[in-house]
Amino acid sequence: MTKKEQIINLDAVVIGAGFSGMYMLYRLREAGFSVRAFEAAAGVGGVWYANRYPGARCDSESIIYNYTFSDELLQEWTWTTRFPAQEEILRYLNFAADKLDLRRDIQFNTRVTSAHYNEISKKWDVKLDDGTNITATYFITGVGCLSASNIPNFKGLNSFEGEAYHTGRWPHEKVDFSNKRVGLIGTGSSGVQSIPVIAEEAGYLNVFQRTPAYSTPARNYVYDEEFIRKTKENYEEIKQQIRWSSMGYLHTTVNNRSALDDTPEEREQQYQKIWERGGLGFSQTYSDLMVNEEANETASEFIRAKIDSVVKDPEVAKKLKPSYFYSAKRPVIDTNYYETFNRDNVTLVDVKATPIVEITPKGIKTSEGEYELDVIVFATGYDAMTGPLFKIDIRGKDGVSLKDKWADGTQTRTYLGIANAGFPNMFMITGPESPSVLSNVPVSIEQHVEWIGDCIEYLRENKLDTIEANGEAEEAWSKNCLEIAQSSLLTKVESWYTGANIEDKPRGFPIYTGGVGNYRKICDEVTAKGYEGFTLTPARSKETIS
Repeated sequence: MTKKEQIINLDAVVIGAGFSGMYMLYRLREAGFSVRAFEAAAGVGGVWYANRYPGARCDSESIIYNYTFSDELLQEWTWTTRFPAQEEILRYLNFAADKLDLRRDIQFNTRVTSAHYNEISKKWDVKLDDGTNITATYFITGVGCLSASNIPNFKGLNSFEGEAYHTGRWPHEKVDFSNKRVGLIGTGSSGVQSIPVIAEEAGYLNVFQRTPAYSTPARNYVYDEEFIRKTKENYEEIKQQIRWSSMGYLHTTVNNRSALDDTPEEREQQYQKIWERGGLGFSQTYSDLMVNEEANETASEFIRAKIDSVVKDPEVAKKLKPSYFYSAKRPVIDTNYYETFNRDNVTLVDVKATPIVEITPKGIKTSEGEYELDVIVFATGYDAMTGPLFKIDIRGKDGVSLKDKWADGTQTRTYLGIANAGFPNMFMITGPESPSVLSNVPVSIEQHVEWIGDCIEYLRENKLDTIEANGEAEEAWSKNCLEIAQSSLLTKVESWYTGANIEDKPRGFPIYTGGVGNYRKICDEVTAKGYEGFTLTPARSKETIS
């Protein structure tokens, strides 16, 4: 029997070696389970291994964008700047992998191609791209919400004779833009971060914008030693604050009242104060910016006025000003983004007014004309939330695929964003209908990993074979998620949150918007009630507990 014909038996298979997969591997291994993680890339890091584009930086502050479960990691690692660059985050994750001795249980350069639930053995049959077969009691996805990069299906996409890159699949070696004609498509977060950096080096940069972004200043700076010392001394307090906050961040609502309660002059002062502080706190300047259209407009207009004050050409400023509700699409922070459009070597192309017709061998052709280019950068985002899961052939009971289950209707259905009816012993870390991308993600990852780890230990201690979400609980949770989202402005705008950036993707809002702290409380209550909403099956028995 060859190695590939052998079947490897494990307690758990974990997909991914980013923040999620690394902690899940460590958590289960420390509890005594046989577990292995499989990672498609050549190293740890997840999205931070792949997203190496110029200017790539996290918009969560460094001191909270890390693991909090290990005091040793917290004390031995020191961040250098307020917002960590991609290189530093990747160094941190490599540091954690070494410190926790994780690499010996991670198989790199390996894709999980399929995972099918076997109703007879009550195991998951997992196949790797090298032909290896694995059986595992638990199947856990840590694939990330933003790991399936997307390039729209432009006519002539593969005809371009120059260099082409996607920000989410960036080369490991430096890309040289010097004296080159560059075209960059997309002005979401990766576009906003990379445009100022590329513009400084390129001979000429054409920015192809479909929808302008609301961007506020990052105000990044280097940490001083005293700040780091105090942070490490008081980290338990910081940890509790972010775990029970609304979004997993340190900042909270500046004013626990409506924007409409202040006079225009008072509002201007408040917005200016948060603008100067920088970071993602602008959306929380007032308590009703995401639920009251009139209140939101005061914030939106403040940012539009800032664009007018920075961008010298009134026509360019007009194109850069969004008209939708601020923060209903992913909020962005930047360093010198709007200032970049004052450069002589930068042109903004409005592709809503003059759509891209095709990619040609020489460049990009719009309805207005052709732009000859040496390099095209696709900052066109991701097939978010469900896309990474759909890259794997996941099938539950009766052979039903996860993709087919979620295809019937406009709302992805899960229970707690962790489990799925019809998919026993499968867990998703920051899956659809959890806080995930509307939170400081490591905070949500840790909560999920700890909940899943506790659950698997509970099953072992109580000699239970399987745990499966009930259909009724799943339906109620999905309904609750959608109702909460619809009470805000988030569902009033088409975005990658709703799946609008992917052609033919069902529209919905597969994110829990009720807050990280509230979500943690709900999950804890489910556990306290004996895993309410789940069906538990005792070992070697057909009896069930629900």
